[in-house]
Amino acid sequence: MALQITKNQGIFEIKGNIVAENSKSLQHHFEKLLFNSDKVILCIDKVKKIDASGVTVLTKLFRNAVKNNKIFYIIGKENKKVCNAFGNINYMLRSDFV
Repeated sequence: MALQITKNQGIFEIKGNIVAENSKSLQHHFEKLLFNSDKVILCIDKVKKIDASGVTVLTKLFRNAVKNNKIFYIIGKENKKVCNAFGNINYMLRSDFV
């Protein structure tokens, strides 16, 4: 399944699989957004599959945002496949954004 990113009310919704084949392009896309913005919110509730490279990319984005005093939220704690893939670093995942 191809990766689809849509922006809905300021939240970037990701649908599809975050896997090795597309994780680098995802990383470049959101690095640009973080460079030009102080806040980026991702919703990964509709991600069907995520592998280690996808977790690595999202972790790097999160840590770089924190390092550069940017806000970077990842909504997706209810998605059990994603939550399990993150394992003990699932503290980066949020249940919602309010």
